[in-house]
Amino acid sequence: MVMVFYGSNGKSNPVSMENKVEHQTENQITYDIHLPSDLGMLYKVRLGLQSLENNISQLSLHHFKIQNPSTLDTFSLIINKTLPLSPNGDRWVEFPIQWPLKEALSVVTYHLTVFSRNILNERNLVHMTACIYGTHGDTGDRSLLQSLQNVQEEEKNESFPVMVDAVDLGELEKIVLLISSKTDCKLDIKKLHVQEAAKEHPIYVFEVNEEFYVNANKPKIQREIPRSFVFRGEKQKNDIENNLDKEGSKVKNLTEYTIKVYTGDKRGAGTDANVHIILFGNEDKSEVFQLSQSLEHQNPFERGKVDTFKIKTKNLGSLRSIEIGHDGKGFASGWFLDKVEITDAARNSVHCFNCNRSVDQSIIPLYMLFSF
Repeated sequence: MVMVFYGSNGKSNPVSMENKVEHQTENQITYDIHLPSDLGMLYKVRLGLQSLENNISQLSLHHFKIQNPSTLDTFSLIINKTLPLSPNGDRWVEFPIQWPLKEALSVVTYHLTVFSRNILNERNLVHMTACIYGTHGDTGDRSLLQSLQNVQEEEKNESFPVMVDAVDLGELEKIVLLISSKTDCKLDIKKLHVQEAAKEHPIYVFEVNEEFYVNANKPKIQREIPRSFVFRGEKQKNDIENNLDKEGSKVKNLTEYTIKVYTGDKRGAGTDANVHIILFGNEDKSEVFQLSQSLEHQNPFERGKVDTFKIKTKNLGSLRSIEIGHDGKGFASGWFLDKVEITDAARNSVHCFNCNRSVDQSIIPLYMLFSF
C-alpha cells in the first residue's frame, strides 16, 4: 500500500507503508510517517495499491485517521471502499483533508473519454494510464484500459469513457499518457475529453492526433498533452453570438495579430512539422492556432526564412507571452527557432519574443514559454 500527500506547497513522493508500521491489531494498522516540512498545509491524500500481488486480490478500507503530533490537529474519515475499484479496476482512492477552521475541497467524478481508431483491436495487448493535472494537483496514473464496457463505434473512430474519482482538480491544464504493450503494436489516438460527471460543461479538449508505435522491448512511451481548448457550452455560444453583427455575417470586436516567425540560419534549422501557437494577454488567452498558411512561402519554416501569418481572435488585452511548439511529425521535424515578432493591430504595438534555441522532438508536442 502506498500513500501520496498533497500540501499547499507541493506533493510528497509515494510513501510505501511496508516498513512504517508502528502498531497493529486485527483490524487496524497505525503508521508513523515523516513528511517534508516544505509541503505546507496538507489538503489531500491518495491511497492505493502500487501492484497487485498473487496473494492479495483486494484491499478493503474502512476508516482513515491522521494526526499531527505537534499540534494534535486530527482528521478522521469513513472510507468504506475496496481496492481495486469497479468497474475500471482503479487501484487508487483519494480524499480531501479538512483541518479545523479550513475549508476542504470536494471529491469529483471525472469522465475521461478516449477517442481512437483501433483501440478495440489492441485492448488486450496495450496498457495505458493517464495522469490529469489541474491547478489543484493531479490524479496520479490511472488505468484507462482495464474495462471497455461502453465502446462507441462510428465509421472510422471509436470512443470509450473512463470514470476517475479525484479531489477537485480546479482548471485542468494537461494530461500525461503512459503507454506500454506486451507485443509490438500501433495505437492511434485522436483526442481526449474530460468533464465532470455531474456537469454538462465545461468540456476540456486535449488534441493528440498521433500514432504510437509501441515496442514490447522498449520503455513505456510517455506523452505530455497540453490542453487544446475548453468548450464552456451556452456561455461560449452566447459570447460568439454577441460578437455577430445584425446580419450575422461577420464577427466584431476581434483583434488581428500579424505573426512573423524567424527560423534560424544554420544547418538543419528548418522543420516539416506542424507548428502551432497560443497568445497570452493580461485579460485572456487565445485558442490554439495552426501556423500553416505563410504569406511568403508555400513551404514554411525553412532555414533562414521569415514566415508571416495573420490571425484574428478575441481581445486579449496587452500581449504578455506566447506558447509555440510543434507536433514532431514529418521527416525533418527538428526546428531552430530564432524569434517571433507579433504586431497587435488594435494597439499598434510590436512584441518580440526571442528564442534562439532548438525546438527538437524529444518531447512531442514541445511547448516553450517566452516573455518579453
